[in-house]
Amino acid sequence: MKTLNDFNFENKKALIRVDFNVPLNDKFEVTDATRILSAKPTIIKILEDGGSCILMSHLGRPKGVQEEFSLQHIVSKVEEIIGVEVKFASNCVGEEAEQAAANLEAGQILLLENLRFHEEEKKGDEAFAQALSKHGDIYVNDAFGTAHRAHASTTVVAQYFEDNKCFGTLLAKEIESINKVMNTGEKPVLAILGGAKVSSKITIIENILDKIDHLIVGGGMTFTFIKAQGGNIGDSICEDDKMELALEILKQAEAKNVKVHLPVDVVAANAFSNDAETQIVDVNAIPEGWQGLDCGPKSVANFDDVVSACKTILWNGPLGVFELESFANATIELGNSIANATKNGAFSLVGGGDSVAAVKQFGFQDKVSYVSTGGGAMLESLEGKTLPGIAAIIND
Repeated sequence: MKTLNDFNFENKKALIRVDFNVPLNDKFEVTDATRILSAKPTIIKILEDGGSCILMSHLGRPKGVQEEFSLQHIVSKVEEIIGVEVKFASNCVGEEAEQAAANLEAGQILLLENLRFHEEEKKGDEAFAQALSKHGDIYVNDAFGTAHRAHASTTVVAQYFEDNKCFGTLLAKEIESINKVMNTGEKPVLAILGGAKVSSKITIIENILDKIDHLIVGGGMTFTFIKAQGGNIGDSICEDDKMELALEILKQAEAKNVKVHLPVDVVAANAFSNDAETQIVDVNAIPEGWQGLDCGPKSVANFDDVVSACKTILWNGPLGVFELESFANATIELGNSIANATKNGAFSLVGGGDSVAAVKQFGFQDKVSYVSTGGGAMLESLEGKTLPGIAAIIND
């Protein structure tokens, strides 16, 4: 696996696929710069070597050229974070872009306009990828968030760089972190899967059962398992057509000596609202008209025991409806448990949109080992799929 450290970028132009698909407010100001910050170590290493950086990214889902999706809006934020002036090309291919890249001197940065202003990007068009390849001497993929897409800039472009291609710091870290959970992590290995639906996590569960020792199931998908085992779940969310599957997962886990930990009690509410009446009840005895919206105190204590006994921890999905303050407690307590385990030497990887949002909201980013930046890409990795953006660098 070639990384930045396999290259000296002195007098080289690095064509870097970054993921600058950042949220903007109605004044076109960046409201969360995490993805730009994540790319900083790669950019700085290349500049310090004496190279220059040509950055390419998409932003949003434009239909053709739409000014509100122009990467021009983020130039000042990139300058502020990297600490270097950023030149901007109003197209990502063509004469202007080629000229701007050709004129770039060591220590300088050029940001190309939104790749998705061209439909050829998503189609993985070879001529478009070749046009992009003209900008640089070495191709660096540092965009884990798009590594599961076989687009021109993430996959196809790599074929024009033979041996001159590598992973950036961020992408290398993502690969290493997932590999730790899936293959090389110290045992016992724990996976915590939350969220509303079993169906969205099936392939992950099936793929990781061979790799883990413990599985904590939380969130709305709990109730499909509980109902399948004959419990009363009141008005809680449930995928009735997935109950057989839930039982099958429990059977498979038992055969593979994986201990499955389900909640034993829940915070039940009489409405899906912060102001609803609540009561703590056994998970398999939720009254009619009530729905489980968070794990209860006994479950939280049980999960803390499991987390503290494990050395490698994957967290994907919240334990309750953490967006509503009344039902955020179990997710916060789980975050505390994982933070403590990490402090005591465990490796913890958090990934998937909702868990990343929870970790940021409750201030756990710096208390876990690694927070993945790529929701869909990470999930596909956990499902055992080889991501096209990774394969393109590994396969010469």
